[in-house]
Amino acid sequence: MADVRAERIAQFVSPLRVRPGTEVRLPDDFDPAYKAGISKKKDGVELLRGGIELLADYQQRLAAQDVYGVLVCLQALDAGGKDGTIRHVMSGVNPQGVRVASFKVPSEEELDHDYLWRYSRHLPRRGEIGIFNRSHYEEVLVVRVHPENLRRQKLPGAARGPDVWERRYREINDWERYLTDNGFRVVKLFLNLSKEEQRVRFLKRIDVPERNWKFSPADVRERARWDDYQRAFSQMLSATSTEWAPWYVIPADRKWFARLCAAAVLVHTLIDIDPQYPQVSEQTRRELAEIRKDLAGPEEKTKKKNKNDKNKKNKP
Repeated sequence: MADVRAERIAQFVSPLRVRPGTEVRLPDDFDPAYKAGISKKKDGVELLRGGIELLADYQQRLAAQDVYGVLVCLQALDAGGKDGTIRHVMSGVNPQGVRVASFKVPSEEELDHDYLWRYSRHLPRRGEIGIFNRSHYEEVLVVRVHPENLRRQKLPGAARGPDVWERRYREINDWERYLTDNGFRVVKLFLNLSKEEQRVRFLKRIDVPERNWKFSPADVRERARWDDYQRAFSQMLSATSTEWAPWYVIPADRKWFARLCAAAVLVHTLIDIDPQYPQVSEQTRRELAEIRKDLAGPEEKTKKKNKNDKNKKNKP
C-alpha cells in the first residue's frame, strides 16, 4: 500500500517538474489554472488533509533520524500565496522541526558579504525542514529586473559584466549540489500566478479592510514589470532546474490546489529520503524492559489481574 501511495504521489507531481535541460517559456509551458482533473475544491481539501498527515509522519522520522535536512525555496510574484502555502501545508508538523526565514531588502551588513552569505546563515540543521520565503533566487530575479540593486552589492567591475547572470546560475547550482551532497535536499517551488488572478487578489486587498495591510503601492509598480519578471522566471527555471535540485512549477490561481501541490512535492521528497526511526541495540532493549518493570509497579499488575478476572466472568 505504501508503494502504491508513493507511486501515485510521484505521478501527481511529475507534470509540475521542470525537466533539467529544457527551456521554459512562461506562461506557455505551465498553466496557472491547471488542477490535475480535480473538479471539486472539497476533494482537493480532503487530499491536502491526507498529505499533511503524511508530512507530519515523515517530519517526525526526519527529526528522529537526524541525518538529512530539507530546504524548501518558495518563489512567487506578489500575491502568489507564499505565506498561505506555508501556513496551511505545515499546519500539522511539529513547530520545533521547522524554521522559516523571510528575505527582504538586504541590510548594509549583508551587502558587505557575498550574495549567498545571508541565505547560508539560515540553512536548516539535520533533522529540520527549513523554508525560505523568497530565497537566493531573488539574486537572479529582482536584482536582474532592477539592475540598480546589482550596483548596490559593491561588486568589482569585472563581476558586473554581461555574464553575471550565467555565472550566478552556475554558482547557485554548485551551491545546491554541495548542500545535496552533504545530506540537505533542496525543494524548489515556484508559485505560478496569472496576471488576471493577481489583479483580483490585489483588488481584494484594497476592498477588504482586514487585508489592507497586505497591500503596498510598490506591488503595483512591480506589476508594471510583469513581462520582465516572466522572462526572468523563465530563464531561471531553465538554467537552475537540475537533477539534484529540480524546480516544480505550482499552479497558483487556485489556492487550495497550490497548497495540495506544495504538500505533494514535499511528501514526495521525504518519501525519497525515507527517514527511519533509529534502532536500539538488544542490550538497550533489555535495559528498557527492566526499567519498564520498575515503572509498572504493583498498580499495573493489579489492573491486569482485574481485567483478567473481568474477562473470565464474561466468558459463557
